[in-house]
Parts: sequence; structure tokens; C-alpha cells
Amino acid sequence: MGETECESDFSAFVRARQGSLARFAYLLTGDPHSAEDLLQASLAKVYGRWDHVSTVHSPDAYVRKVMVNEHTTWWRRTWRHRERTDSELIRVLDPAGPPATPHDSELWAHVCSLAPQQRAAVVLRYYEDLTEAQTAEILGVSVGTVKSHTSRALGSLRRTMKEVAP
Repeated sequence: MGETECESDFSAFVRARQGSLARFAYLLTGDPHSAEDLLQASLAKVYGRWDHVSTVHSPDAYVRKVMVNEHTTWWRRTWRHRERTDSELIRVLDPAGPPATPHDSELWAHVCSLAPQQRAAVVLRYYEDLTEAQTAEILGVSVGTVKSHTSRALGSLRRTMKEVAP
């Protein structure tokens, strides 16, 4: 694939999927500004490998996996770094924001407090409505690990919600 064709193909992918990917970034981070940073950093990484990514079975799953890994890396760092990821090719036309559908803000606050892998599993399974196998592929873990992350996350949510119940 030529460079211009590759850029055009990548730009078309970003235009078509940016709303969904921005929503996913927001669900991972819980913050619109961090979501924008996460999405742009992830897309910059994907752009560098676009000739490979564009040939995989599901480029969307590949990008989500990059986003989960990038978010986990950010979470593990004790300091925040600033990267310049500005490019006409990866500029998100609409900023990331809260999901279009309203959700219970109290529950969402508890989801935001989960560990990154548990949160990613919950977001992929219940907010993005993916199967356990699809979630496992994106997270790069086994289906059993997805089940245990989800089970622990739901248990934690039940306990914290019970604690705040009147």
C-alpha cells in the first residue's frame, strides 16, 4: 500500500470509527480530556503500523487493545508525561465526551474506582456489549481471566454499592 493510499485509508478509518473509539476512551478514563489524550496517543501508535493493522481480521479490536494497553501504562506510571501527538491525520474532529446514553452516575463513580484491568473488562463486556471471547482478545488475556476480572469487579461494585445504600 502506497504512503498516500495508506494515509487515506487510515484517515477514513479514523473518521468512520472516531465516535465509537472516543466513547470507549471516555469509558476507560472517566475524563473527557484524558480520553482525548488516550485516543490520540493510541491512534498515533496505530498509524505507525497501519499497513499491518489494516490487514488484520478486526482493526477495531486491534485499536481497542492498543487503547487498553496505553491506558494501563498511563495508570501504572507515577508521573504523567506529555507527548505531542498532534497531526492532521489523527486529529479527532469531535472531542471525546460522556456516552450518549445516560447512566447511573453513582454506579459510574464506582466503575471509575475499579482497577484498570477490571474496569476495562466491565466496560468491554457491559458498556460495549462484547462477548467474553472478544473482550479476551482485546485485553490479550484468556477468557477465564476475563471472567475472573469481571467477577471481581462486579463483587467490588456490589460491596461498594451496598455500603452507600441507605
